[in-house]
Amino acid sequence: MTTPRSILIVGASAAGLSTAEALRRLGYGGRLTLLDAEARLPYDRPPLSKQVLAGEWEPSRAQLRDVAKLEALDAELILGEPAAAFDAEARAVTDGSGRAHRADAVVIATGLATAALPGQDGLSGVHVLRGMDDAVALRAHLAEGPRLVVVGEGVLGAEVAATARGLGLDVTLAGMGHTLLGEQVGAEVGGMLTRLHAERGVRLRLGAEVTGFASDKPATSGPVNDKLATGGPVRGRPADGGPTTSGPMDGGPTTGGPVDGGRVSGVRLTTGELLPAEAVVVAVGCRPATGWLEGSGLVLGDGVACDARCRAADGVYAVGDVASFWHEGLHRRLRLENRTNATEQAQVVAANLLGADRPYVPIPYFWTDQYDVKIQTHGLPSPEAELSVAEGDPSERRFAALYREGGRVTGVLGWNMAKQARLLRQRALA
Repeated sequence: MTTPRSILIVGASAAGLSTAEALRRLGYGGRLTLLDAEARLPYDRPPLSKQVLAGEWEPSRAQLRDVAKLEALDAELILGEPAAAFDAEARAVTDGSGRAHRADAVVIATGLATAALPGQDGLSGVHVLRGMDDAVALRAHLAEGPRLVVVGEGVLGAEVAATARGLGLDVTLAGMGHTLLGEQVGAEVGGMLTRLHAERGVRLRLGAEVTGFASDKPATSGPVNDKLATGGPVRGRPADGGPTTSGPMDGGPTTGGPVDGGRVSGVRLTTGELLPAEAVVVAVGCRPATGWLEGSGLVLGDGVACDARCRAADGVYAVGDVASFWHEGLHRRLRLENRTNATEQAQVVAANLLGADRPYVPIPYFWTDQYDVKIQTHGLPSPEAELSVAEGDPSERRFAALYREGGRVTGVLGWNMAKQARLLRQRALA
């Protein structure tokens, strides 16, 4: 394989920036360009729902690299310019201003786009949390002391609820699942986390669907009042990861700023209950940010379809949340939404761009911090797996456990037992 003279990375958050840095460490001396929709310098996303939202960090502290290190990368960094279209055969990206960017190789690192509930865009006070601008807007709103309703029982929703309770706010969490993080860690551990939130004062409305929002605007003003625009319940995948890697490329932040649909006053459930709220966070999941790739010639589905080398087409690779790759060890396709994957996958993509032939065979990993609890999982735990405690005691809220399916260990979890979980992973999943 001939080393590409120029490489364009679309998406400059953790996955994209890590790819660029890995290329330079491997000795790549060609032209390197990073294109990103956000105007901010690259920043880390896990702190958004925790330290940044809590006011413990200023936004600058979440920045991935300072200006001097970015300059030392010797790359052209084009910020505030979303990708709008792609021609895989020509390896040409058209940005939102209509300019074409061509390179010998292209890396797609556009991450995720936030899922929304119908009708939420017309209401002030309804937030999502995907990027830094979202976190800053939500933090300012929470400083006013509103009653908060979080919609979504996945990792992001649970982290936001925990942070808001830490700020002393009145918090209600609504979701279709019967426990928090049930899809990620199963009913037993999810039940423990649910009880923890209840003990900390979060009101839980689980197993109920959202049918719409109430607002302070008269019903005659438009369709967004006391119900969603669709008029029916919203069914969506629970958020299965906190903010992780590259941000959406097909739209700016969705915040709770002034709009023309009135101000939110509550959230309605299929039970008929109205949850009063001056602030709402919608955390019902994300989807791969691939809208700009329609008609590109790439295979799209649950992300950008890649082979085991993270290659989507000749000279085209994908990395991070957006990449659906073939895992040779598990004999299945995976798409991983977590910060660790962004960094690890970037090393493989960079090496393969420069002529290596390395399959990407990670042990999946994610973590979440809520209150004084750190949960870490390795492998692929599932709700159907049998859980057995290997060390510690769940009653003391410090333990490590194994997940088994068909007699085979498929996952490891640590609840305030990071070292033990890591050692179990090495023994059971290596």
